[in-house]
Amino acid sequence: MGMPDTFLWGGATAAFQFEGGWDEGGRGPSTHDFETDGNQEHPRRVTYRMPDGTVGSARSHFFNPESLPDGAEPCLVEGEYYPSHKAVDFYHHWREDIALMAGMGCNVYRFSISWSRIFPTGDEDEPNEEGLAFYAQVIDCLKEHGMEPLITIHHDDLPVALAVKYDGWSSRHTIDCYVKYAKTLFERFGSSCRYWLTFNEINAVRGFCACGTHKCDNQTHYQAVHNMFLASARAVKLGHEMMPKAQFGAMYALSEIYPATCKPEDVFRHMQCRRESFYFTDTMVRGTYPAYAEDLLSRRGVTLHTEPGDAEIIAQGTLDFIAFSYYRSCTVSAASKFNVVGGDPNPYLPTTSWGWPIDPTGLRYCMNELSDRYGKPLFIVENGMGAADKVRDDGTIDDSYRIEYLHDHLKAMKDVIEIDHVTCLGYTMWGLIDLVSLSTGEMKKRYGTIYVDMDDKGNGSLKRIPKKSYGWYRHVIETNGACLDEKAHA
Repeated sequence: MGMPDTFLWGGATAAFQFEGGWDEGGRGPSTHDFETDGNQEHPRRVTYRMPDGTVGSARSHFFNPESLPDGAEPCLVEGEYYPSHKAVDFYHHWREDIALMAGMGCNVYRFSISWSRIFPTGDEDEPNEEGLAFYAQVIDCLKEHGMEPLITIHHDDLPVALAVKYDGWSSRHTIDCYVKYAKTLFERFGSSCRYWLTFNEINAVRGFCACGTHKCDNQTHYQAVHNMFLASARAVKLGHEMMPKAQFGAMYALSEIYPATCKPEDVFRHMQCRRESFYFTDTMVRGTYPAYAEDLLSRRGVTLHTEPGDAEIIAQGTLDFIAFSYYRSCTVSAASKFNVVGGDPNPYLPTTSWGWPIDPTGLRYCMNELSDRYGKPLFIVENGMGAADKVRDDGTIDDSYRIEYLHDHLKAMKDVIEIDHVTCLGYTMWGLIDLVSLSTGEMKKRYGTIYVDMDDKGNGSLKRIPKKSYGWYRHVIETNGACLDEKAHA
């Protein structure tokens, strides 16, 4: 059958991991601007100050964050490094970076807009024109290179003023602020942008940096998620009215989950865990809470507070396609502790140097699972391998391990499209250009086909250097995936 001629090939980044320029162009601070660096041994933290002046920190990892104490306000602490402030400085390198993407043949670039660059506190009546002008330049440059913008409206970074004043997504006020922000983007960029994502990995959003809430308990989390459902639905409905040709998705972390054994208790626990992931897609794609929602929320001790009209809003803002990230797979058993995403190791799979299982077959399984469940087009908007790439003495970077990883996953995707007849709009590799790792805050954990000369503390020339995978990915795009039927290193 072959890959569709309309298939979109490209890369993906997030503003707080890639953009930098955190205090330039009228941008206000966001929640991630108070998040320190970290590594595999020492988790990232949010630094804060108490009313009595004492300073503390809370673990910020989105799988298992810690609550900020009552009365705590985020602050910057001297001697700490905050990676989002500089990131890899796309803010000053955007022309160069887009040209490098175009040099691979990319025809789509997924990026997020920093909410606080448009509305510095989130509460303003009028947007920051300098911020809008920056993204207008980026979009115009993409169009000049024949690339489609795929815009993530909210990629975890909330204006910190909304987090502090209203406790973020715990408040319905944040819904109105989000819709105002989205409407501004539609007005300014709607004529140039067809593809939009309302939220990033909405099923993994937890804690102060991601969600904007001080509390990390289940009640606060699921109530905040309900408000995000409403915000997404209102934005989708408004976007369809303002931009009839636009297509809307939301993005989910959907690593595959397997039962640890065929023991009935393990298989039943697997069903429950998969429902905890599908709770988000079921609601946003079908436009109503699933029948199992009452049981799921009850087991987590959650009583959802809704208002009249909420069900109608969710029903009117369903998604056009399902966007998702896929990096790995996990297992679950009756004894597993499961928190929406993640799971236990699979003894049958190799792992990356950061311990993530490598399972391209799981991608094929997941895509079929989503297509069978919803009958909607899919879009793989994150996939990749974090590794400690090294520059050789001759200035080259041989990342053959990444080529092998990408080849196997892209071949699985190609089989889904050609053999299983699943509709997939495109593929945007995560961190096409090296960026700061979300989970650890390191530069050492690199994903890109393009190396950025910067270390974990922001030192370096910021020079961009294509890796071996750059030329390989260019060949994949040139052949529209036909070369994937060959061996990875042919």
